[in-house]
Amino acid sequence: MGKIRRREQLLGLMLLVAMLCWPAASYAEELPAIDAAAYVLMAADSGEILAAENADAKRYPASTTKIMTLVLALEAVERGDATLEDVVTTSEYAASMGGSQVYLYPGETRTLDEMLIAVAVGSGNDASVAVAEHIGGSVGNFVDMMNKRAAELGMNGTHYANPHGLHDPEHYTTAGDMAILAHHAITVPKLLDYTGIYEYQFRGDPKPLVLWNTNRLLKWYDGADGLKTGYTSEAGRNLVATAKRGDMRLITVVMGVQPLHGHFTESMKLLNYGFNNYAYQLLYPAGAAVCAVPVQKGAQAKVDAVIDANAGVLSKAGEGGEYTTNINVTEFPSAPVEQGAVLGELQILKDGQVVNTLPLLAKESVEKISLSQAWREIFNAMMTL
Repeated sequence: MGKIRRREQLLGLMLLVAMLCWPAASYAEELPAIDAAAYVLMAADSGEILAAENADAKRYPASTTKIMTLVLALEAVERGDATLEDVVTTSEYAASMGGSQVYLYPGETRTLDEMLIAVAVGSGNDASVAVAEHIGGSVGNFVDMMNKRAAELGMNGTHYANPHGLHDPEHYTTAGDMAILAHHAITVPKLLDYTGIYEYQFRGDPKPLVLWNTNRLLKWYDGADGLKTGYTSEAGRNLVATAKRGDMRLITVVMGVQPLHGHFTESMKLLNYGFNNYAYQLLYPAGAAVCAVPVQKGAQAKVDAVIDANAGVLSKAGEGGEYTTNINVTEFPSAPVEQGAVLGELQILKDGQVVNTLPLLAKESVEKISLSQAWREIFNAMMTL
């Protein structure tokens, strides 16, 4: 095991040196040839596609399926339908899963947190089924949830048949759909925390098991922090990855790669192209107050409207273009107003065309004005006459 780890580290160092030795461009450069059956390079903020090939072609996702499994589990936690401290019991069916696994045994209990680590880091098919049964009640119900969520996200070329990615002819997707999923997944609380773990001791003595993340970009590429690899003989080598440098985050998808470490090298080519050729300007950071919106009959006269993600513009070297913003308040609400209520939208436009839209959300709750407060305000207004 030690020799294998040292070999992987040496290979990673060689790849890293090769990639970092490519000079950063001060002008637009051509996208290098990408040795993949399908690929996508996406700007994470806006979802803008910067480069793509065969993005709508039917592909098999293999273990990149587990991104959706993680999304559904963490969204259940966010809604309060589950907690990371939930005890998840391994069924006989879950324990019987072949392929990549963390060797769960029937009746073994783990917290949901530990199971999600096993999914994200160890790519455990057994853990994926255990999570699916816990969140959905059964694998069948969970798969229905997967397909429903895919439809909601606009993943029109995707159909799920299981929560792990073992080959099934009715289990398919596209590179474009995987980019859509990644674009959403990076916004799900804690998801990147899980996919960014490189090493985790899942079992101690007497039979220790250390999980090593199959996404080597976490060590080989500066700024990489997710998401998931996948491989079957039918799918080839897949990687859905994301990396952030400064305020700029990119998403890459490569599918159907054949060479042993090709899904890493081709992803790095795409990331280098994006970081070398595009500049990012942050307009509003996540959480910034974009405007104040009047509140009718409220205990306070107005509420700040904020955005929950960075708002910025991406421009390619050597290309012009004028960026502007529009603030559209669609509702002047009456109290009570709940925190997070949608009040309108912030539009970012390039040369007059909308390139990104972010919802404007109430920063805090506003209660309805009390009768005594209303009389007090009337009295104060009369006194100023």
